Amino acid sequence: MANTTKKIGDLDVSGLCLGGNVFGWTADRDTSFQILDAYAASGGDFIDTADSYMAHAPGNKGGESEEIIGEWTKARGNRDDIVIATKVGQHPQRKGLAAANIKAAADDSLRRLRTDRIDLYYTHFDDESVPVEEIMTALDELVKAGKVRQIAVSNIELGRLEASLAFSEREGTARYVAIQPHYNLVSRDTYEGPRRDIAERHGLACVPYYGLASGFLTGKYRPDTEVDSARAGRAAKYLDTERGRKVLEALDEVARESGLSHATVALAWLGAQPTVVAPIASARTMEQLPPLLEVSGTVLKDDQVSRLTEASA
Repeated sequence: MANTTKKIGDLDVSGLCLGGNVFGWTADRDTSFQILDAYAASGGDFIDTADSYMAHAPGNKGGESEEIIGEWTKARGNRDDIVIATKVGQHPQRKGLAAANIKAAADDSLRRLRTDRIDLYYTHFDDESVPVEEIMTALDELVKAGKVRQIAVSNIELGRLEASLAFSEREGTARYVAIQPHYNLVSRDTYEGPRRDIAERHGLACVPYYGLASGFLTGKYRPDTEVDSARAGRAAKYLDTERGRKVLEALDEVARESGLSHATVALAWLGAQPTVVAPIASARTMEQLPPLLEVSGTVLKDDQVSRLTEASA
């Protein structure tokens, strides 16, 4: 992976964010360590997780991904070289964004991550029962306490996002520096438009999740082809849409002429979009990792970006 450094607030990050949403689920501890080792060895330094990962897996309680990442950085002695992003609001025992809950959840995450600070702390899903003033004040207090370096937002209604940013500006508190939306070649509508306009206006770095559409954009999902994956049902649904079929054809074409994998092309398209700093992608096996590592430093030709954009319109 090319050592391409990007900026999120005052954080320096690599151009591919490694998703931790498989650690403790489809990737066990040993496999997770192998993936993390390979990612770091390639120059990667930006890891995304959440306090709720992987609560949905049988036998889990939530926080397993954080625990694996914390154990790995402790074992490797590389905490200062890694930018860790995690999220608050969805852990089964820490639901919501009330101030007391945010602070308790942050302490829980710090313990699981075996660290004294969270580099980038997202509100995972908005909690409209809590005033934005309370949420932003609680996050600001975590920053002032040195427990969090930068704050960010993921899933939130536009009016609440604007109100949160306005409060920070008015009161001089810590402000969101990044937004993590659902955004990829076959899911553009939720981010492009007013949400992206807000990001551009306020200088928010975009760190998209589901960058590969649950694996659909790797090109392995085809009509009459069965894929062994926990996300196969979600990914295969795109084959039933005109947009999905057109995107797959364009990916085939660009991958063929560039010599890049479908996954690399799809993530490089994301990286070429306004406000996007580092797409998030995860690997549950070592075999899935190399195409992701190629993304940082890969620049598609203008006409290739245009063809993919047109196919996914």
